Amino acid sequence: MMASSSTSPDEALFSIALISFYIFAPVTYLSLQFLVVPYGKHFRSGWGPSLDPTIAWAIMESPTLFVTLSIFPLGSNRSSPLALCLISFYLLHYFHRTCLYPLYLLNKPSSSVPLSIASFAFLFNLLNAYLQSRWISHYADLDLISWARVLLGSVVFFAGFALNVWSDRVLVGLKKQGKGYRVPRGGMFELVSCPNYLGELIEWLGWAIMTWSWVGLGFFLNTWANLVPRARSHRRWYLDKFPEEYPRSRKAIIPLVY
Repeated sequence: MMASSSTSPDEALFSIALISFYIFAPVTYLSLQFLVVPYGKHFRSGWGPSLDPTIAWAIMESPTLFVTLSIFPLGSNRSSPLALCLISFYLLHYFHRTCLYPLYLLNKPSSSVPLSIASFAFLFNLLNAYLQSRWISHYADLDLISWARVLLGSVVFFAGFALNVWSDRVLVGLKKQGKGYRVPRGGMFELVSCPNYLGELIEWLGWAIMTWSWVGLGFFLNTWANLVPRARSHRRWYLDKFPEEYPRSRKAIIPLVY
């Protein structure tokens, strides 16, 4: 969808947002080849004021809820069972990420999040929530074939969601023990350094299948561009901190491959 003299302001805005979305991915990927995002185990000073991680996570993920719930009811597909099904998957992930995941961090030792990083994440989620919710609520062509894609994609989505949630709980559980960072063990941690990131990649691959759209594909590509370089940085950090204990055969994010 490209803007032209005959397009409405809404279509023009959507087109500009979608183009921006596809610019984000390569810029993010290239930037993360040279920059390690400074939060969590990689936190370091020099990035300006920081936020408590519980507050930071809730704020920077919040657009995915308030933008989606503001836009979706205004679209022509708002009463479509398929549109309601699709948007429920998106809201499920981000209700967990915005409202539940920050609670895991309460009273747990965890590094602060620089305000600059939280602000960037907030802006990306603002853009992403607008694109996903507006496409589903207004621009999606929902037909019987779409149901088949949703059924297939939902299997992939839920597999990734389960892996993401389980992995996060393992990592938070290690922090709860109050002994600093440790080598995570068990399950997919035996194969990759970041099964939580792998789970998120699988989720949004499932989403791309379900939506079968440029916005869904763009979200998957942005997730890849963000998480794959960060997983590589995590693996390097573990190898440096635990040179004898950390298994070198453990890949960064894709089992047996990368």
